[in-house]
Amino acid sequence: MKTRSEDTRDWRALNDRLVAALKPFAPPLAISFHGPGRPPPAARVEARYPPPNEHGRTGQVPAGCVFWIQGATDTFATVAADHANCSVGSFTHGFITLEEAATKDDVGAVLEAGWVDQAAVANLPHVAERPESVVYGPLSERRTAPDVVLLRIDGLGLMTLKNAFPEMPVEGKPQCHIVAMAKDRNVVAASVGCALSRSRTGMRSEEMTCVIPGKRLPEAVETLEATAGLDRAMARYASADAKRFG
Repeated sequence: MKTRSEDTRDWRALNDRLVAALKPFAPPLAISFHGPGRPPPAARVEARYPPPNEHGRTGQVPAGCVFWIQGATDTFATVAADHANCSVGSFTHGFITLEEAATKDDVGAVLEAGWVDQAAVANLPHVAERPESVVYGPLSERRTAPDVVLLRIDGLGLMTLKNAFPEMPVEGKPQCHIVAMAKDRNVVAASVGCALSRSRTGMRSEEMTCVIPGKRLPEAVETLEATAGLDRAMARYASADAKRFG
């Protein structure tokens, strides 16, 4: 059985190898879902909620994807109320049902605008089992396997991922449902992002996201390293060949 120190060293090493292979914009983020009987390994950060809007909607942050930014440097637990200002994210993360989401004003707003339709919302991947808490924090500080590892990557990183996992889906709006795909479907997935998430998180236009199931991370890192090595070799070949053209 591994000791806690060995566990920490293993996850830090995987983190460092993942960074070397994909060169993300921020440290890899570990996400863990905790239900009854699985207490979170971190404390919840108490925050003052802003006044609710006219429909009673508020939360700790504008949307749960903001926790992706905060969790790159700090480890903390969140509960349903912390995510509640974004009903779509609350649904994809299992905090509320589709029926509950359908009654919320922000879901009504995106449907009314035509940004998404009812079929798209109904078919969104979502975490099936309601969590009591979701923990975010740097992968390098983990002592146990997270459910999901999320990275913010550029086009080169997306190329490496797609070459490593040709079957990898590249999703569109909303951005948050790829977390559910990794957790419940055990798939590596990527997203080009969405207008709502980019506005709320401040993600740059060149940033995209990808997710890797935590239990697949060791083999995924090996595959990514091999793929990145082949890509570098092909880039050297192409660069040398291009010199013939001045």
